[in-house]
Amino acid sequence: MNGWKVALLLMIMVISGCTGNNVRSPQERADASAAYTRLGIKYLQTQDLQGAKNAFQKALSLNQEEAQALNGLALVFQMEQEMALSEQYFRKAIAADSESAQIYNNYGAFLFSQKRYSDACRQLARATEDPFYSQRGQAFENLGRCYLHLERSDAAEHALQRSLQLNPNRPLALIQLSELLLARGEAELAGRHFERFSTLVEKKRVNHFPKSLWLGIQLSRSQGDAVQAATYALILKNLYPESTEYREYEESTH
Repeated sequence: MNGWKVALLLMIMVISGCTGNNVRSPQERADASAAYTRLGIKYLQTQDLQGAKNAFQKALSLNQEEAQALNGLALVFQMEQEMALSEQYFRKAIAADSESAQIYNNYGAFLFSQKRYSDACRQLARATEDPFYSQRGQAFENLGRCYLHLERSDAAEHALQRSLQLNPNRPLALIQLSELLLARGEAELAGRHFERFSTLVEKKRVNHFPKSLWLGIQLSRSQGDAVQAATYALILKNLYPESTEYREYEESTH
C-alpha cells in the first residue's frame, strides 16, 4: 500500500475518534477540523476532487474559520471551472487568515489565470512579504510574470531577480528574465541566464518549451551561431508547430 494511503487511513482513524459524541471542547473540534483539512489536501493532491470536497466540508462543519479548508475548496472549484465559487472561497480563506502567504499566492495565481493582472499582482505581492514562506521563490516568479503583463519591466525584473536569489534554478524565472534582458539589449547577460536554463535541460530537470526555444534562436543569432539557431528552430517546428513562438520565428525569416 502506498505511503499516502497508509497516512490517510491513520488520519481517518484519528478523525473517527475525534468526531464522535466525545467532541466537547473547542480544541477537540479544531483538531478534528485540521485533520479533515489534511485529509482533503491529500485527496486534492491525488486529483480526487469529490473526496477533497467532502473532507473540506467536514472540516468546515467543525470549524467555519479553518482557512486551509476554505483555501482547499477554492482550489477544488478552480479545478472544476467554477470560477465564481472559487473566488468566493479564496476571499473567505483570506478573511479567516489574512497572514497566509500560501493563500495570497494561490489567489493571485487564480486571478492571473483570469487575466486580472492588476488584482493578481496585489495578491502576489502580499505572498512575497512573508520571509518564512516556503514557496516564496515561486511567489516572486509569479509576481514578475504578472508585472510583465502590466508592462512594468523594472518591477518585473526585480521580482524575477528575487525569485532567482531564493532559488537559482527556477526555469521559468530564468527564461522570463533572459527574455527581458535581451529585449533591453543586454544579450550577454541574457545568455548567462539562458545557459543556466540549458544546464537544467541537459540534466533532464526541465524540458524546452516554445518560449525557451524561440529565445534560444534569438540569442544564438545574436552570438552569430547559425547552427545552434537552426537546431532550436528545428525542435520548435517539430514539437510546437502551432505555437505563437513558431509563427514569430517564421515571420523573422522573411
